[in-house]
Amino acid sequence: MTLEEIHGQEPVAESSDRMQGAGKALHELLVSAQRRGGLTAGVYESAKLMNVDPDKVAFCVLAAAEEDEGDIALQIHFTLIQAFCCDNDIDIVRLHDIPKLADIVGASEESGEPRDLHCILITNPDEDAWKDPALEKLNLFCEESRHVNDWVPTITLPE
Repeated sequence: MTLEEIHGQEPVAESSDRMQGAGKALHELLVSAQRRGGLTAGVYESAKLMNVDPDKVAFCVLAAAEEDEGDIALQIHFTLIQAFCCDNDIDIVRLHDIPKLADIVGASEESGEPRDLHCILITNPDEDAWKDPALEKLNLFCEESRHVNDWVPTITLPE
């Protein structure tokens, strides 16, 4: 017996339009955040930022390729980051396409070093000053996902 059967509800089907809209909004948010310097990439760098100033973090993206699913250390980091985000009311999504993410935010640092794209944080320069429609769409998407017990929804970036 499923939870929906117990409560007499129909399961909510994941609409492809809703998913595509979220993917497009994430793409817009990443571009916007990078343009204004509000993007932090890397598991270690993200953990440092969340420890110092969690109120500055507006959104979190965890990205892992299929081959990363067996990386126990990375999965432990993801679990800790997810817990921190939940404790601090930071919306969080997962991606499985690191190459598309690299196309958007850049695969390497200015120094030429490869960039760790497993965790990306979108930061607010000032809590009240920055309102981004893409961020609002993603916050709504995450809220709707939580209503169907999908606490860390997976998003697919557009082609």
